[in-house]
Amino acid sequence: MSSSRELLAQLVRFDTTSRESNLALIDFVRTYLQDHGVACELVFNAQKNKANLLATIGPADVPGIVLSGHTDVVPVDGQRWSVPPFELTEKAGKLYGRGTADMKGYIACVLALVPALIAAPLRMPVHIALSYDEEVGCLGVHGLIERFQAQPVKPLLCVIGEPTELKPVLGHKGKLAMRCDVHGAACHSAYAPSGVNAIEYAAQLISELVRLGETLKVPEKLDPRFDPPFSTVQTGVINGGKALNIVPQHCSFDFEVRALPAQNPWQVADALRHYAEHCLLPAMQAVSAHAAISLSELSSYPGLATSAQSQAAEWVAQFCGSTNYGTVAFGTEGGLFDRAGIPTVVCGPGSMAQGHKPDEFIDVEQLQACDQMLQRVLAFVSQ
Repeated sequence: MSSSRELLAQLVRFDTTSRESNLALIDFVRTYLQDHGVACELVFNAQKNKANLLATIGPADVPGIVLSGHTDVVPVDGQRWSVPPFELTEKAGKLYGRGTADMKGYIACVLALVPALIAAPLRMPVHIALSYDEEVGCLGVHGLIERFQAQPVKPLLCVIGEPTELKPVLGHKGKLAMRCDVHGAACHSAYAPSGVNAIEYAAQLISELVRLGETLKVPEKLDPRFDPPFSTVQTGVINGGKALNIVPQHCSFDFEVRALPAQNPWQVADALRHYAEHCLLPAMQAVSAHAAISLSELSSYPGLATSAQSQAAEWVAQFCGSTNYGTVAFGTEGGLFDRAGIPTVVCGPGSMAQGHKPDEFIDVEQLQACDQMLQRVLAFVSQ
């Protein structure tokens, strides 16, 4: 029987950076499951170069538990690693490698549990659900959730194994990522008033986003469970212009809204669209009828707000041995599972303080503690 550490070493060897295919890792997991007599289903993306994996162990006609994780990792480009990022290295009780914390450590522990799951007299199923492209907007998991929605019986609980140091997390913010394209009119900069400067109008739009962000900090909109306790708006990417002596015809910028679970991030996008249409476009189109401003969605996922009084919270507290419920600043696929009617809690080994950084690591003790938590899951589904 492979240990979680041995399986983690295998998983880390696969470069599953979101821009790359994850099929080699998925094929490894599928072969591992098949070698243990477990059938699985792959749900591919449109290009057939990435796939989700879904496997069920135990009776499929009763509600069960989903153990869910994403297979993609963030890039190592530009980071200074002291160890090879795609090879597991152990030093002083820490296991180094890209994805060890976020979140191949959890996946390794789930896979290590498979032989025990097969041998046990399960009264309810355990579903293993692995997704792709979580790191770029929770894009891949939708195909998995559609499979669960198509089943006659929905799971009782989903445990998302993002790194929380095995503390039960009941809430996180949702996210809306948008692109704004500003189309102006080019001309020689010596005759600037004859053109429509796309960069300058984009700057006004960005300033409006800053103002909209400030309105989200008023006391009645705060939620002290989160850090920061308000929804945030920020512009992260901007492109525009060809040369200093040309009035720029085009400018685009990407912005995001990270909204508290009770707030709708689309209200910010709608307010920006209203500002563009009523405050900027009339002046732009007075110079050029072809001037335009458009907004398009890049990605989005809902927030998570599981009740501390819910059955899901109580069960996960039993598994991890803590009722110290919390929230996290980062997003997960949990809100999508919850919106599909599957109660969800985030709880996994490692810390996001190590995630996305050079020399990412997970403590050996955290991996062992996750193995123990999953043994309690096994006891629960076998009672």
